[in-house]
Amino acid sequence: MLRDATAADFPTILALNEAFVSVLSPLDHGRLARLHAQAALHRVIERDGRVVAFLLVLREGADYDSPNYRWFAQRQARFLYVDRIVVAADAHGAGTRLYRDAFAFARRSAVPVIACEFDIQPPNPASERFHARLGFREVGQQPLYGGSKVVSLQLLDVAAGESPLATSA
Repeated sequence: MLRDATAADFPTILALNEAFVSVLSPLDHGRLARLHAQAALHRVIERDGRVVAFLLVLREGADYDSPNYRWFAQRQARFLYVDRIVVAADAHGAGTRLYRDAFAFARRSAVPVIACEFDIQPPNPASERFHARLGFREVGQQPLYGGSKVVSLQLLDVAAGESPLATSA
């Protein structure tokens, strides 16, 4: 079941984030609550009563200190920013379903592009393959933490139907 995230989901969301923190940024309850309050879209997929995936998306104009979000905010007038998408290892297909939902939301909201990033140093090949399959393209790179981490900054033009998922709900 795909549904909006609620505060009751926060413990599971935090546990999922922690399980994949090596390719994400850390998240605590306070920060999650602040992001949730600003989110344009915060969705979860629940299977057998258990949250197995989540997506957290912000729009332009959010009060968010992420250097990646700020990079896009300086370059895009209207956008959705995927702050994080996390899928449990046993939840095959959940990421695609969450993105399909985000694409539909972007179309309904007349937001032309979706922005995201993933690590390229250290590499995150699974995320790179996943986002390439969805039609995202690199528009920049950004070193973080003194260069110990480098991200690939990605955009997808939903309005132009760049993704195979962008035109189907």
